[in-house]
Amino acid sequence: MPKRVLVVEDNELNLKLFCDLLRAHGYEAEPVRDGREAVSAARRFRPDLVIMDVQLPHVTGFELIGQMQADPVLGRIPIMAVTAYSSHEDEERIRAAGARSYVAKPISLARFVDQVEKLMATIEDVDADAAKTPDPREDPAR
Repeated sequence: MPKRVLVVEDNELNLKLFCDLLRAHGYEAEPVRDGREAVSAARRFRPDLVIMDVQLPHVTGFELIGQMQADPVLGRIPIMAVTAYSSHEDEERIRAAGARSYVAKPISLARFVDQVEKLMATIEDVDADAAKTPDPREDPAR
């Protein structure tokens, strides 16, 4: 089953580019054009990764990252921020908001895919570790 990626981006060309690129690399991509719908779309779609534009109309990516991080289910999903903000201070601010990765616009396609794959690998590592960890409620003597 392909990994699922929610893409929150108001620019139609970027949204199409990101989704097409993800699909070409074997991911299932779900586009969200309006940030006001991002949290409900994430709850419905249940992504493995969220790609979030920081500069959105109506609600900022910072606000959405905060809302997702505060949610008990969505808070576990890694977020990759994509933004035109490109200074070191901007990156620190974005990471402090809760994004695990950051790609500046205009994006390099190779860097974009590389960051997605790195985040997906960390998810797979966490899943593998969880599968190896015995349930403390189970009695190993049985």
